[in-house]
Amino acid sequence: TRLPLAHEAPYRQDLGAVALAVDPALALAARLGLALLFASAAAHKLRDPDAFRAALAGYRLAPEWTHGPAVVALIAAELGVAFLLVASERGAVPAALLLALYSAAITSGLARGLREIDCGCFGPAARQPLSAGLIARNLALVALALVAALPAGARGLTWLDAVAIGAAVALATLLY
Repeated sequence: TRLPLAHEAPYRQDLGAVALAVDPALALAARLGLALLFASAAAHKLRDPDAFRAALAGYRLAPEWTHGPAVVALIAAELGVAFLLVASERGAVPAALLLALYSAAITSGLARGLREIDCGCFGPAARQPLSAGLIARNLALVALALVAALPAGARGLTWLDAVAIGAAVALATLLY
């Protein structure tokens, strides 16, 4: 092995292998945006758990007796993922997995012709029927979570990064 030269990227491991790294501001913006998304989704479900239970029942994926525990588990998972995303980059993988689970449920529903049921994403006030667009949206969010799961580069964050992160999260929220 050799010591890296000054002009080489800080994440270069050796002459033959380069690890992927993401800018720390981008990773933090992605994590905070996803945390806001999960916290908001959980809050909507907490406001009307019966409506969320009805949305889950519409998917017809499990026996009725499992719907109550599933409501509790999914809301807890969303809140837990939101907390993990804020606390650590390790929250990005569970976020991707939960979004992939939701994508699989939507795909299953569409494959079985359940196009008119509510997706259950944001509570009864934001009723949305199942669609390929929801799958595409979730897969884009999975990709974002996987980017956030990459190791962050070595540079420190500055006040300008804080402004950019805040603006990025605000813009993503408005666009969403």
